[in-house]
Parts: sequence; C-alpha cells; structure tokens
Amino acid sequence: MSAGWRWSALSFLDAPARQAATLRETGHRPWPLPEAGWAQAQTWEDLLFAHWEVELESVRAELPSALEVDTFGGHAYLGLTPFRVTNLRLRGMPPLPILSSFLELNCRTYVSYGGKPGIWFFSLDASSRFAVEGARRLYKLPYFRARMSGPPRFSSVRAEGREQRVWQSVYAPAGIASPAPPQTLEHFLSERYCLYAVDEADRLHRAEIHHLPWQLQDVKAEVLRNSVPPKGLDVEGQPHVMFSARQDVVIWPLEPVA
Repeated sequence: MSAGWRWSALSFLDAPARQAATLRETGHRPWPLPEAGWAQAQTWEDLLFAHWEVELESVRAELPSALEVDTFGGHAYLGLTPFRVTNLRLRGMPPLPILSSFLELNCRTYVSYGGKPGIWFFSLDASSRFAVEGARRLYKLPYFRARMSGPPRFSSVRAEGREQRVWQSVYAPAGIASPAPPQTLEHFLSERYCLYAVDEADRLHRAEIHHLPWQLQDVKAEVLRNSVPPKGLDVEGQPHVMFSARQDVVIWPLEPVA
C-alpha cells in the first residue's frame, strides 16, 4: 500500500468528524442553525474566489423577481469559484470512493430574501455525472457536466448545452490564512450561509449551509479564458481574488420560502 493511498484512507476516516465538528462553532453565523437535521456534507479544497463588479440592473434582470440583489458599497458582484470537492456524503454515511470526489466550477452572485443574504448560482459545472444529476434533482440547481482538470492550472469545458462555456485559470496561494474581518469586501463575498434556487414551477426555495469562518489567503492568480457568465454579464480584466485551502461544509435540504 502506497503512502499516497494511506493518506487518502485516513482522510476518508477523518473528514466526517471534521465536517460534523463545524456545528460546535456557530457564533459567527448571521442567524441560528436550522432546527431540522442537515442532509449532506462536503469538503471544498483549493478554492479560488474570483470576483468582478457588474452592473446592478444587469444582475437584477437575471434573477427571480422575489430576490433582491445584495450589494457591497452599492456594487453588485459576479463570482467564479473553481475548486475540488472531496468527501461528499449523506448524513450518517461515509464518503464513497470515486463518487465522493470531483472538480467543480460555480458562477454566482449575491442575493437576499426575507432578510437572509445568500448565493444565487447562474451555473455550476462539475466533472461528475453523479453529482450533476443528484444536485439537479435534490437542489434544483443549474448543474452541467464538464471536462475538467486541475488545480493549480484549472480548466473546465462544458460538455452539454448549445453554447461552449470555457474557463481556464492558474493560481497558487501566498501568505498566511486568516478570517476576513467583518464589514469588508472579503467577508461579504465569502461568508454566506444559504443558497437560493427555483423549482420547475418557478417557486423560490432556500437551502441552509454551515461552515466555520473562511480561512482566506492572498493568491497569485490569472484568468486565461472565461466564457462562463450568462449573456449580459460579461466581465473584463483581472478579478479580485482570494484563496482557501479547505472548507468543511454541511448542507440542509432545499425548502420552499415563497
């Protein structure tokens, strides 16, 4: 048995305990944990936050009417987040080899409903057919299968749909990791504890999320290609970037809110 395989096996054993332990620290949350039990857990690794300012009205035009655009300093933001998912599992179950690990790329913005700020996903690309089909069914999210590789040189080419959506970036962390101070742009862009989605009847739903405060680092990053954002939200220039080496997350089921 190789040293690499022993490390992977230990990670599989350690991850469920780490994920569940996040529930012991809740003082940083903007609202209490849900009373109902969480449904699944994931670990996100080598995650790049890349954000651009975008026109507020352009974002609003792409959202359900019930949602408000959440802004910082009067500006709306569009984010691209490439990362690796590991140790995906249902509550009470261990991670399953092969199925529990894959690459993912999210295109997102920030919204609010009923006083709860959260995330709206324009698209989510993943290298796992299992993850794509499961998230479409359970969370009503716009997931797409993609051919992906990386990081640190992260490449994603969407494998379905009429229009080719491509992302290429290269990134490497620098400096010491620390939480983002409250009231900063970095805190606004990272500390989010729910996501929003609509079902087939355009009814708004919310899924609660919990994790410890993000440990963020400076990062040397370059976006080489980016055709992922929806039309009307094209971005130019180099983005505001942050990096996180690992985040353990628990997620609740999707629930209707409107």
